[in-house]
Amino acid sequence: MKITPAIIQGEFIGLTAKVAQSMQQSNIGIKGKVVDETRNTFIIMCNHEKKTIAKDVSVFHFRMRDGTVVEINGKLLVGRPEDRVKKRIRRLW
Repeated sequence: MKITPAIIQGEFIGLTAKVAQSMQQSNIGIKGKVVDETRNTFIIMCNHEKKTIAKDVSVFHFRMRDGTVVEINGKLLVGRPEDRVKKRIRRLW
């Protein structure tokens, strides 16, 4: 899979996610499948328990469908999932 800014516009429900960094120390290291997404949070199923993680204060590692692991800052993902698809992405590099 080619890593492009368009990954931010993709669907994250069903992917495996890990919280790599967070302002909330108790959230660091949470790993599981993304079962739902709201404007400001991801809901991750971790050990048969749903954990709600704030997007804007966290950095996530997502395992894409082809096995590639991508690190994404949650600040880039804030917003309703259906609106994120329409959002124009500016390249920062």
